[in-house]
Amino acid sequence: MKVEGKQYRTVWLEGSAVRMINQHLIPHRFEIADLPDHLHTARAIRDMVVRGAGAIGATAGYGMAQVALEAPVGGDWRGFLERGAKTLEATRPTAQNLFYAVRRVLAAAQACGSLGEARRAAVAEAQAIADEDASWCQAIGQHGAELIPDGARVLTHCNAGWLAFVDWGSALAPIYVAHRAGKRVFVYADETRPRSQGATLTAWELQGEGVPYAIIADNAAGHLMQRGQIDLVIVGSDRIAANGDVANKIGTYEKALCAQAHGIPFYVAAPTSTIDMACPSGDQIPIEERDQDEVLYASGRDDQGRLTRVRLAPDGAHARNPAFDVTPHALVEGIITQKGLIAPDRLAELF
Repeated sequence: MKVEGKQYRTVWLEGSAVRMINQHLIPHRFEIADLPDHLHTARAIRDMVVRGAGAIGATAGYGMAQVALEAPVGGDWRGFLERGAKTLEATRPTAQNLFYAVRRVLAAAQACGSLGEARRAAVAEAQAIADEDASWCQAIGQHGAELIPDGARVLTHCNAGWLAFVDWGSALAPIYVAHRAGKRVFVYADETRPRSQGATLTAWELQGEGVPYAIIADNAAGHLMQRGQIDLVIVGSDRIAANGDVANKIGTYEKALCAQAHGIPFYVAAPTSTIDMACPSGDQIPIEERDQDEVLYASGRDDQGRLTRVRLAPDGAHARNPAFDVTPHALVEGIITQKGLIAPDRLAELF
C-alpha cells in the first residue's frame, strides 16, 4: 500500500536488519524502525511495534533469518538456531502465524549441511513467507469483495488491514478491493480498547484509501445492528482452531453474538497460515494476558501536538487485560481464505 504516494510493505529485511513501520506512532507520526538483530526484533514483536497476524509472522520469519546470520561460525549453529526460535516464539503466544513462520524458517535452515547454506536458506524462506502473505491477502480481498454488495455498511474490529500483514490485510482487503471496483462501502471501525487499534490504525488506513468510515465506541455495535445500520461483519484472526473456533482481538466474541442475534453475517478473513490444525478447538488456544497498564492508561496527542500518556483509572486501581477471546465456530458464517470462502467446519479440506 502507499503512504504519501510511496509504496510500502509493513516489514522487510534490508541486509541483516529488519525494518518496519513503527505502529506505536500511527496515526500521529510515520516512522520506520530499524532492528539490527533478532533480540531487537523479538522485543518489537512483544512490545507491539509490529502487530497483526501476518505482520507478526513475517517479522518472526525475518527474525529467524537474523538468527541464522548471527549464528557463530565454527560453533553450535544448530543449537543457536533453536535458542533463537524459542526467543521469538515466547513473544506472542496466541499468534499462530508467528509459530508457523519460525518453524518454517528453522526447518529450512536445519535441513542444510553448513552454516553458509543455512543462512542463505533462512533468508530465502523468510522472504518467501513475506511474499506469500502479501499475495494471499490480495486473494482474500478478491474473494471477500464478492460478499460485499454495493452500498454495504461493514463493521470491523481491531485492525486487520495492511498494517497487520505484509500488504493488503485480511478483513480490510475485501473492502479495499470492493472500493476500488467502484462499490459504495461504508465502514464502522470499533475503537478496540485498550490499545485502540481501530481508532488509530484502521481509521488511518481507511482514510488513506479514501474509504468512508466512522469510528464507533466498542459498545455501540449492538445498537447499530439493532437499528439496521450494519449489513455484515468482517474481522481477522490470530489463530483458528481445527474445528473453526476463532481467536481474535478481545471483544470479537461479543460482536459475533450481536450479529447472530440480528441475523447479520459474521465473516472471518485469514490466510491458511493462521489455521492451526494441530489445535482441536478454541479452548486449547493460549490467550495472552498483557500488562494492566494498557487498560489503566491511554496514549495520544495533546492539543500542542505532543505524544503523551495519561492515567484513566484511580491510583491503586488494578485491571485484567486479556488480549484475545475465542468466537465459537457456530457463530461464524464463513472463513475467507486465499483459496476462497469455506465453512468453519470444513477447514481440513484446505490442506
